[in-house]
Amino acid sequence: MSLDHSAIGVESEPTELSWTSTDAILYALGVGAGLGDPLQELPFTTENSQDVEQQVLPTFGVLATRARTGRRLGDFDPAMLVHAEQAFELHRPLPVEGTVRVTSTVTGIYDKGSGALVATESRAVEAGDSAAAPLVTSRSSVFIRGEGGFGGDRGPSSAWERPDRPPDHRVSYPTRPEQALLYRLSGDRNPLHSDPKFAARAGFSRPILHGLCTYGFTGRALLHTLCGSDPARFVSMEGRFSAPVLPGDTLVISMWVDGTPASNSALFQTATEDGTVVIDRGRVRFR
Repeated sequence: MSLDHSAIGVESEPTELSWTSTDAILYALGVGAGLGDPLQELPFTTENSQDVEQQVLPTFGVLATRARTGRRLGDFDPAMLVHAEQAFELHRPLPVEGTVRVTSTVTGIYDKGSGALVATESRAVEAGDSAAAPLVTSRSSVFIRGEGGFGGDRGPSSAWERPDRPPDHRVSYPTRPEQALLYRLSGDRNPLHSDPKFAARAGFSRPILHGLCTYGFTGRALLHTLCGSDPARFVSMEGRFSAPVLPGDTLVISMWVDGTPASNSALFQTATEDGTVVIDRGRVRFR
């Protein structure tokens, strides 16, 4: 088994992707919107509430940039692949329904010794936009165990340090035991999150929650706490997946706001109740 390094730098053919109002609502429910209080997030969970205009959670932008890289990365056991990092930038608020053209490029394959880190950048442009102005740009990486040791570059690193003070904000969100079964309806049917035998092959006692589901829960906390629940104020978000989450776990999102004038940014971490950090090195920018 080996990875195809010639895939680096090759942009995929455009892929067209569409979503509807229902897709946006299903995603919101999949990342916990309305859980515990069904009246709390009606702009994201309903389309016909009186005097409430439907809106789209910013982290739905990650789903709007899903695209194939245009070629296989090589031959490897898919049970050895886990989502490692995720970042995205919204160039303007997401429409409730829309169609985009998505292109994706493998930007690097890095040697981490025990495995390989494959980094990808994707760009979504609204179909029919003659200016080809991006709606969303996302960057992600996956870690493939057993595919390292080929003598390559270990990849770039960025400085991040947890502030030496209590968080400025801390939000706790429970997840449901069946959360992964609901979230998978938004498109990620990886059996790691539903099939106990597949999860066992990957070394887990039972199916784990999608990393992007945890990411969506975290994005909701950032949106409501730092942006006044207004998606137009949400600019970008990035983080590294550092430990698995089991459906039913409670997530605790800690935020440290940058006190620099006009910085409009914050650092964050997401942890389970026992203190295990599950999204690390988090950064968010907002208006």
